[in-house]
Amino acid sequence: MDLNGKTVVITGAANGIGKGLAERFSEEGARVICSDIDLERAQVVAERIDGHAIRCDVSKESDTRALIETVEATIAPIDLFCANAGILTLGGLDVPDAEWDRIWKTNVMSHVWTARHLIPRMVARGGGYFMFTASAAGLLNQPGAAPYGVSKHAAVGLSEWIAMTYRDKGIRVSVLCPQAVRSEMIRGHEASVAAIDGIIEPNDVAQACVQGLSDECFLILPHPEVLDYIRQKTTDYERWISGMNKFNQRFIDNT
Repeated sequence: MDLNGKTVVITGAANGIGKGLAERFSEEGARVICSDIDLERAQVVAERIDGHAIRCDVSKESDTRALIETVEATIAPIDLFCANAGILTLGGLDVPDAEWDRIWKTNVMSHVWTARHLIPRMVARGGGYFMFTASAAGLLNQPGAAPYGVSKHAAVGLSEWIAMTYRDKGIRVSVLCPQAVRSEMIRGHEASVAAIDGIIEPNDVAQACVQGLSDECFLILPHPEVLDYIRQKTTDYERWISGMNKFNQRFIDNT
């Protein structure tokens, strides 16, 4: 994926990782559409990079479909869709069903709807690219945040399914799995287990994405330590569970 001249949609582009991606991809020569539920802040980002801003609440299929249709009808066919918008819900089994439903729609179903309405268009013209932001929590889970860890696991699983189902149709998929990134999402949670390997800046994530997309890597890991953690998990699952339980006691039970 050479970003120069490509049409790229980024959800959650008003701040954090999405804003970093928009700015960096624009530097690479991409035509960037900044989408966010906060249109005003998305417009600020879009104006800075000579891009476009479109409001979208990714927790609604109608908004996601309208975003795709608007871009393809009025700007250009979408080459790369970065499904980046997501939310964090803390808590465990006590989290109300309404919150589980809200995070599921935002972190999982938004990706389903994006693929549902865009893959047929991409396949018809010979291919396209998706980058789903899933977080290292999608590979390693998240102590103290059951809805987040579970929904991000599902996002990774969906990304795998799309990649293995549509690769021969020209569809490429990357899944972005950072640990802690300086953003509104982690404000007030800087001491969480996700920050154990340091909090990186959105521009660092964006640079990792430029390289990962160029290499067409399925896993994009801005925190390289995550790869070692995955290997430890798959090598000795029992030991990994025990270690994560100790993390839980350290970061959750004593707070």
